[in-house]
Amino acid sequence: MPTFALRSLRLIGRLLAALAAVMAATVLFLVSIVLTDGAASGFAAWAATLALALAVAFWRSRRRARAARLVPFVPVLVAAALTVTVCVPTVSTTRRLPPDLPFVATDHWSLSTGSRVAVYHYPPTGSGPRHPIPLVYLNGGPVRGISVLDHRFLRLLAGRGYDVYTYEQAGGGRSDLLPMGEYTISRSVRDLGAFVQRLGKGKADVLGFSSGGALLTRALAEPSVAARLHRAVVAEPGPMDGPTAKLGGHKGRPSARGLAPAMTGPRSTRVPRYAVTFGLMRLGLLSPGTGLVGQAEGVNAFTAADLGSDTASAYCARDAHRIPTEDTADNFSFSAAASLHIQQTVKDSPSIAPQLRRSKTPAMLMIAECSSQIRQWETTVLATDLAVQRTQYMPGVGHHMWNGLDGDNDRAAAVITAFLQDRPAPLPNYPTREQIPAFLSEGR
Repeated sequence: MPTFALRSLRLIGRLLAALAAVMAATVLFLVSIVLTDGAASGFAAWAATLALALAVAFWRSRRRARAARLVPFVPVLVAAALTVTVCVPTVSTTRRLPPDLPFVATDHWSLSTGSRVAVYHYPPTGSGPRHPIPLVYLNGGPVRGISVLDHRFLRLLAGRGYDVYTYEQAGGGRSDLLPMGEYTISRSVRDLGAFVQRLGKGKADVLGFSSGGALLTRALAEPSVAARLHRAVVAEPGPMDGPTAKLGGHKGRPSARGLAPAMTGPRSTRVPRYAVTFGLMRLGLLSPGTGLVGQAEGVNAFTAADLGSDTASAYCARDAHRIPTEDTADNFSFSAAASLHIQQTVKDSPSIAPQLRRSKTPAMLMIAECSSQIRQWETTVLATDLAVQRTQYMPGVGHHMWNGLDGDNDRAAAVITAFLQDRPAPLPNYPTREQIPAFLSEGR
């Protein structure tokens, strides 16, 4: 074999060996991140990995000629430079609150639970009758700021004579953070009860959407909180307890997931530090309270584009190329860590079915045709809560039923206001409890 070919093969072999060493050190670093739960912003894992890699490089260099003794250290330095990017913040590590919205005042209420939440009030407007019972909205997330799209819908309800209040749950939007361990579904239920009490207007009607619907379902099963509720609208709820979360099944008609153009804008998940953190957290390999990225930094880093196809899954497939902009970059706020912590407390919770069966609060269930929720999460509420008086299957809409498209806001408002005023439903009562088996078997 020609000398040039031999040299080329040796060079390729050395490069492959160096690449393998870099990859081995990187994998060791990631394992150390998991084992230490990201302690000291990841520097504990980085220092341990670097020390071990340097020891191996020193051992390998002992038998080399003096001129070649530094070669084993090159992959170590490359790996150290790559992995240290996971340890260095690129956004502020102190909480950066969104600016106030131009169309509604932001108040801050300290609740009896210890939570301090951002509150928004839309007084009744329009020329029609005023409804004496306040309406409280619980947004999805669970620890997410209220989107501009939702604010528009709340203004629509206020224009129909409703006294609308909403608040961003602790840790979300402009509300104060909690210690990570205090983000639990039980705390969220207590916060709702404390909020209605703080209103000081007697009982309130409550509209809960998505995870807000799951929160409202649990509130209906808690007598001390349910006593403060007049009527409940549970829209597209997530799982209500651990047994429900374990249910398998199908979703609604096809959504726009995988069909819609990719969301534009900056993504924290393209930055090594946050890609590693959110990725390992989602896999359950890092705890929500990880020392790698603090809670405030995580909220500051997460962007709307990081939601990826989750946003598209809230719309029907036919709407894939006209999905509205749900929020502004300034107003968007989401705490992935706190949300995962609350979701885990739901998964770990025992069945609330016995308590929910005793609920006396009149309730309505709203189900979207192109729902991205497991159908059994929704039908379990209907089957268990005997106080659910009607179900409204919303044709032509996805999970986010009030989306500003094709009069969908007006249709959703008509369904909600008819129930709150105890008027005939604009849509058939479907499915009923007796129709649940057929509803599921038909793949609706």
